[in-house]
Amino acid sequence: MTTRQDLMSLARHTHLSVSLFVKDIGNGLLVVSHNTLALVGLAVVAVLLVFSSQAGLREKLESATLGWLNARHEARAEAEGNTLLAAAEPDAIARATATDPRDLSRQQSAVAHWLARRYSVAPEPLSRLVQEAWAVGQRAKVEPTLILAIMAIESRFNPFAQSPVGAQGLMQVMTRVHDDKYEAFGGTLAAFDPVTNLRVGVQVLKECIQRAGSLEEGLRYYVGGANLEETGYTARVLAEHDLLRAVASGRSVPTNTIARPPLREAASAPTGGDSEQVALLR
Repeated sequence: MTTRQDLMSLARHTHLSVSLFVKDIGNGLLVVSHNTLALVGLAVVAVLLVFSSQAGLREKLESATLGWLNARHEARAEAEGNTLLAAAEPDAIARATATDPRDLSRQQSAVAHWLARRYSVAPEPLSRLVQEAWAVGQRAKVEPTLILAIMAIESRFNPFAQSPVGAQGLMQVMTRVHDDKYEAFGGTLAAFDPVTNLRVGVQVLKECIQRAGSLEEGLRYYVGGANLEETGYTARVLAEHDLLRAVASGRSVPTNTIARPPLREAASAPTGGDSEQVALLR
C-alpha cells in the first residue's frame, strides 16, 4: 500500500514538475518574443527617425530605388522591342512652340488658320507665333499683321531658314550683326528659337523704321537695300500685310490670293559684293 502511494505521489510530483517546466519555458519564450518584437520596433523607430531628420539621405534612397525600378522597367521594355521608353522625356512638351488655336481670340485664330492653310504649316505653332506677334507688336507699337507678313515673305514660317548672306530664322535677322540682341536669350543659337527670333526681329524692324523715318523706307533698311535699287520687297510685304489685315477684320480672303506684285525682285536682288552691305544694314 505504501509503495503504491509513493508511486502515485511520485507521478503527481513528476506531472507538476513537467507542467511547471513547460510553463516556465512558455513564459520564457513569450518574454523573449516580446523583447525581440520590442527590439524590432525600436529599430524601425530609429530608422524612421534617422530618415525623417536627414531629408538628403531619404531623397537619395528614394532616388536610387526609383532609378533601379525605372532601369528594370526600361530593360524589360527594350527586351520586348520598345526602344522609345528609354528615350522618353515627359518635359519635352515645354520646348514645343505651339498653342491650341482655341486659346486665341477670334481675330488671332482667324489669322492663324488662314496662314496655316496658305503656307501649309500646322496651326498650333502658327497660333503661338500669332499670339506672340500680337503681344510683342503691342509693346513695340508695330502692327502684328506686319510682323507676320515679314515672316511670311522672309521665311515662309520656316524657323531654320538661312539666306545666302547669313540671315537666319523666321524673320531672317543677320545673327552675326545683331549678336548683342541675342545675349538676353542665351546666345546666337537662340536665333533658331522661333519666339526669340520673332522678338529680336521686331526690335531690328523698329530700329529700322525709326532710323528711316517711314514704314516703307524702314522695310528697305530691314531687308538691307536702303542704298540699293528697289527690289519689290517692300511692296510684297505690304501686300501680304494688307491681306492679313483683311483676314483679321473678318473678311473672307482666299488663301491662294497672290500678294506678290509683278516687280523685278529676282533680277535686282543683292548678290556677291552686296552681301556685306546687307549685313551692315540688317
